[in-house]
Amino acid sequence: QVQLVESGGGLVQAGGSLRLSCAASGRTFSRYQMGWFRQAPGKEREFVAAIFWSGGSYADSVKGRFTISRDNAKNTVYLQMNSLKPEDTAVYYCAAGRVVPGRQFEYEYWGQGTQVTVSS
Repeated sequence: QVQLVESGGGLVQAGGSLRLSCAASGRTFSRYQMGWFRQAPGKEREFVAAIFWSGGSYADSVKGRFTISRDNAKNTVYLQMNSLKPEDTAVYYCAAGRVVPGRQFEYEYWGQGTQVTVSS
């Protein structure tokens, strides 16, 4: 079992920045793909970014503004959010799924979420 705890959310003006953190338990953190999702009021939860070994993939809506990274020594994943817009306002969730060759991938574990509010 893996426990995920997000932090770093808060209130910020449009154009500002926030850095979210997701601290994970477990001895095999490096074998998990990590992702960030968000859910705005009245909308479905949507994919934001994901990372496995390095690099990262992003939703078109955040490309060029958000950066996902991980520090395996600290069992922590980050989401650096720059040039924030009011439409980025949402609860942001951290997710993890174990990557095993030959096994279909799915996100198995989810954090409780952290609120990000961007004012205009």
